[in-house]
Amino acid sequence: MKPLPIVDPASDATCGSGTAPLPVVPEGDPATRRGTFSLVTLGCPKNLVDSERMLGLLRDDGWQFVREPAGSDLVIVNTCAFIDASRKESYAAVEEMLALKRSGGTRGVIVAGCLAERQKEGLLDELPGLDAVIGVFSRDEVARAAERLIGGLGDQRSIFRPAPARALGDTGRLRVTPRHVAYLKISEGCDRTCTFCAIPRMRGKHATKPIEEVVREARELAADGVKELVLVAQDTTYYGIDLYGEPRLVDLLRQIEQVEGIEWIRLMYLYPIHFTDELIQQIAASPKILPYLDMPLQHASDPVLKRMQRRVNRAATEELLGKLRTAIPELVMRTTFITGFPGETRQQFDELLAFADRWRFERMGVFPYSLEPDTPAARLDGHLPEEEKEARRGELMALQQQIAHEHAAEQVGQIRDVIVDRQSEARDDVWIGRTPADAPDIDCVVYVTAPGSDAGRPLTGRILPVEIVASSGYDLAGVPTEE
Repeated sequence: MKPLPIVDPASDATCGSGTAPLPVVPEGDPATRRGTFSLVTLGCPKNLVDSERMLGLLRDDGWQFVREPAGSDLVIVNTCAFIDASRKESYAAVEEMLALKRSGGTRGVIVAGCLAERQKEGLLDELPGLDAVIGVFSRDEVARAAERLIGGLGDQRSIFRPAPARALGDTGRLRVTPRHVAYLKISEGCDRTCTFCAIPRMRGKHATKPIEEVVREARELAADGVKELVLVAQDTTYYGIDLYGEPRLVDLLRQIEQVEGIEWIRLMYLYPIHFTDELIQQIAASPKILPYLDMPLQHASDPVLKRMQRRVNRAATEELLGKLRTAIPELVMRTTFITGFPGETRQQFDELLAFADRWRFERMGVFPYSLEPDTPAARLDGHLPEEEKEARRGELMALQQQIAHEHAAEQVGQIRDVIVDRQSEARDDVWIGRTPADAPDIDCVVYVTAPGSDAGRPLTGRILPVEIVASSGYDLAGVPTEE
């Protein structure tokens, strides 16, 4: 047998390298087709769901989706504005599409998403040549905006709607994820008042999507071939409080578990508040809910948590972590932290380091504090230099890299279920997948060598028992234990 590839030489990334190409959509009748469009989507999975909804609406209205912006009739850029780096990326993407328009490569550019919601009509002044802006809660009117653009109707170049009392429905999407994986948005917005965050200004207050609607979407996705559902929201554990008067995530999970065809349920963005013992028991006992929890903690020092207005302290967090580790032995935890928050002392940062070292989070993201205009944190004293924020981020990530590499090495010799996302470009008999410990796009991958397999006998979408035979950094390599 040939040597096992640990890192795919055709890939320029390891963790998060499982992104699938955009779907190939059959061409419609040119005689009835309204035009062609392409889409650039940025930001989080919740934004991706919005993009897929817009894709579906345009498709249903007679538009033909094409993968490349060059040569399309119009380009839609669904933007992110979470932090300064996200805004810069969004502006750069829009400028690139406007340059394409100036060169004759497309007829129009529409900006949607969080940057549009944050800047409103001001974007039209900031970015000469921009044709239209669509707010977060106006995404369902994208077809109208596209028709007006192509029709040369420039009298209404912006569409904004107030945040709805209930989360918008997401049926009829044209998905850009692999067929066997889908994100399912269960709510919108956020009621939290974290001092560093501008999300409530862009996404509104928390709005629960009713249980029956979420289940209906889950069934639609399962019928489309989805095996892994990734549940997302701004605050997943808060689900139901605004609509039902109490958290209802457990009830929702029990119903999704009954959806035929769904084999993996992955939970993201679980804040520690409202994480009940009943929820822990449900996760521990479920054959479908993965032992993988994404819980953004942001810090571990009580004075910093208070300035962040997180409404939780270290003691309560550690009590919850202890319960989770005890009840779910195979648990893999992802979290995020912020370094260099205004007023963070070296002692408080050392406390965060010790906390991370104690709890050994298998997955972690670290962000240097980003000053967001019009947030309470922007007015706090004690803002740190950028180089110090970055240095602390590097120090924490160095610790995390050691922890993650050790965790990967511990998997060698174990048999793990792997969901196969795609074929490797390096070899026909090598496939790239993920264990339950790895969320799509943000975590790591497993390179599965399956002699005898190829494009004519694909493994994509299958969940296979795989013996892990080697690790390299974050990633793993293995072989199936059954044909």
